[in-house]
Amino acid sequence: MKPSVSRQRVFSAAAFLAIASATVLSVFPPAAHAAPNDTGQTQCYNAAGIGVPCNDANTGDTRSLPRQDGRFGRDAQAAAGALGKTGGGDAGFDLSKICNNGSDCSASVAIGVNPADWGCTRDNATGLMWEVKTAAGSGNSRDASWTYTWYDSTAPVGARGVIGDTLTCGNTLGGANCNTENYVAAINATGLCGHSDWRLPTPRELLSIVHRGRVGPAIDPVYFPNTTTDRHWSSTTTAADADLAWNVGFNDGDVGLDDKINFVSVRLVRGGL
Repeated sequence: MKPSVSRQRVFSAAAFLAIASATVLSVFPPAAHAAPNDTGQTQCYNAAGIGVPCNDANTGDTRSLPRQDGRFGRDAQAAAGALGKTGGGDAGFDLSKICNNGSDCSASVAIGVNPADWGCTRDNATGLMWEVKTAAGSGNSRDASWTYTWYDSTAPVGARGVIGDTLTCGNTLGGANCNTENYVAAINATGLCGHSDWRLPTPRELLSIVHRGRVGPAIDPVYFPNTTTDRHWSSTTTAADADLAWNVGFNDGDVGLDDKINFVSVRLVRGGL
């Protein structure tokens, strides 16, 4: 159950980049561990919006739409069969399944709650490990349909967010209030995939798994199943208003701001290069 949005702003990827270019050092500190991934965009287009091969003849510097994303980087290497991968994943992404006991799973292992079942996905390019959501209605702590208010008791007074209530996550958190801090604590208490240092991701970390070649959801569906197209909380309060925090939506990878009182989806992360 989600209450009506009190305040929310959403930016297109282009608008977000324009905003971030002026504030990147203060709002989104450099995160080298989230940099190596490409965007997942492998298609190029001509001026009529028709797909064309991503080569110099179509997207060279003298063409009407030069230097398109699909022509460069890890995605282009993958399309050419020239990108070595540790695991699998679409386009230039390199992803591996991790079992609940912390060991590497085979690609055929299904999501579950037993030690040898799939519980997390490791991004071999960035070194980040992500929780994998279980199906909506599954009733366990990682149920994809459950949402949380943003709360951090260690943040400065005035920027801590909202404690929340028990309406949206039932008894999964032991009756605790449904906020991000309690969710992080609950997942860390389980030792998910052999670790207890799970946390909210930064905006850049969330953007590192956005797949620009997909929509609804804009993410690799094989390694990140049960991903809602809703907004997902980041750890970062906006510099302009301490009541708001950045989020990333996985319908098309848009970036926005939400009032911390709103109930928003969460995907936890740990590690990094």
